[in-house]
Amino acid sequence: MSNLNSTDKVTGGNGNQKHLETCSIVIFGASGDLTARKLIPALYHLFKENLMPPTFRVVGFARREKTDASWRQELRTALDQFSRTKPVDDKVWSAFAEHISYCQGDLTDAAAYARLEKMLGSFGDLALHENLLFYLAISPSQFGVVVEQVHGAGLLKKDGPGWQRIVVEKPFGHDLASAKTLNQELTKYANESQVFRIDHYLGKETVQNILMFRFSNSIFERLWNRESVDHVQITVSEKIGVGDRGGYYEEAGAIRDMVQNHMLQVLALIAMEPPVSLEAESVRNEKVKLLKSIRPLDSEDVAKQVVRGQYFAGTVNGQLRPGYRQETKVKPDSNVETFVAMKFLIDNWRWSGVPFYLRTGKNLPQSASEVRIQFRPTPNVLFAAQCDSHVDANALTLRLQPNEGISLRFNGKVPGSALGLRPVRMHFSYDAEFGAYTPEAYERLLLEAIAGDATLFIRRDEVETAWEIVDSIRAGWANKPLTNREFYAAGTWGPIAAEDLLAQSGHVWHEPVVQ
Repeated sequence: MSNLNSTDKVTGGNGNQKHLETCSIVIFGASGDLTARKLIPALYHLFKENLMPPTFRVVGFARREKTDASWRQELRTALDQFSRTKPVDDKVWSAFAEHISYCQGDLTDAAAYARLEKMLGSFGDLALHENLLFYLAISPSQFGVVVEQVHGAGLLKKDGPGWQRIVVEKPFGHDLASAKTLNQELTKYANESQVFRIDHYLGKETVQNILMFRFSNSIFERLWNRESVDHVQITVSEKIGVGDRGGYYEEAGAIRDMVQNHMLQVLALIAMEPPVSLEAESVRNEKVKLLKSIRPLDSEDVAKQVVRGQYFAGTVNGQLRPGYRQETKVKPDSNVETFVAMKFLIDNWRWSGVPFYLRTGKNLPQSASEVRIQFRPTPNVLFAAQCDSHVDANALTLRLQPNEGISLRFNGKVPGSALGLRPVRMHFSYDAEFGAYTPEAYERLLLEAIAGDATLFIRRDEVETAWEIVDSIRAGWANKPLTNREFYAAGTWGPIAAEDLLAQSGHVWHEPVVQ
């Protein structure tokens, strides 16, 4: 049965046509959770919306013994649960499933890769054997083994024929040294241009929209500097605790789990200079330049500019939550941070002297991600005599999730005979303007990887620069236990020490506003 697709081109968000070539997508770790929850549903929806190449194959590679038919049935069952559109369209699934195959084998077994190579060669179309997207949905400790094995099987080459790309998931290392080691393993048999490091945050429509919003609207870009901006707040809050991820969290903590990747990526997009073009390397060059402009922190700076936090028992939305130290697989005297807040200064012309505040945490009152651009206050002399209240400073908020949108906060006169001012909001909602449809991040990221567009993926120097920042903070925490002011009750907005951090500069945290 032929593919439902009728074109080999897909319209990108900027209206340009992206050419998608015939290819095979090989998923290592095909039996894992990521494949069932994210990858196959994403590929299914791309297929459903006629966004896949006209000819393609999806090959799952894993240790468990399965047939093509049994793996397809597993994926169909998972799709019923994880598809963003329900019910699953049986006709579309049947057509999509014909493109799915399974290759059984151990990641360390050269014979298994020989079977994989033979399978790819049996598909008939030479491009299905030469144009290969390897998705490593496996532990980072196994990246090097797989890359070496696919190279040994003749499936990965630094130079033609065709193209080969490697997609890897975070965590990309646990510090700078391990990240460098992983990079060396990946680029031993592949060029840097062939490595696509995923941060699913960059696949979100609202995160991608940051660049469009900044550089296509002159009224805002003219204000995007130290002369107009007082400070910037980036909040990524989570209502959930660590749950059954206690073992992972004991190794990662909030700073490795969220700051090193998601939050520094958002910071880079918010603060970077305009790229010379929207080509991948131009955008990534500016992001790296921005990250390298963040003022380094020594141990004294860390003590003044970074706050850890850890939740104890409390209530979130009426539900009792245990303390972090009572969670499964967590040490009873753990000093791992479930909350972190920090003040960064950027040493470049645009942002000199403007503080950037970042905070993220578990078991907070709501789950939300937003960026708040707080503008400088106006002189109060005009209204001091006649208005009881202080005139609020203007603010622009980019809501990344949920209820995605953009709000502008300004002052308006309260109706009536008295001269009164009150902050009001002008709000743009994605759902209201474009409808409720928002593709999953993995759909966009897989599409870009197939097209070979690396804009939304992390480059080697970007990863290593981010780890330099995080490592300096962790070094400042070494052998220092949490203080009483760094604990917070579940269901609150973090420890008192986080409030103290902003109070030093006369600022306060602004809680995300649910529209």
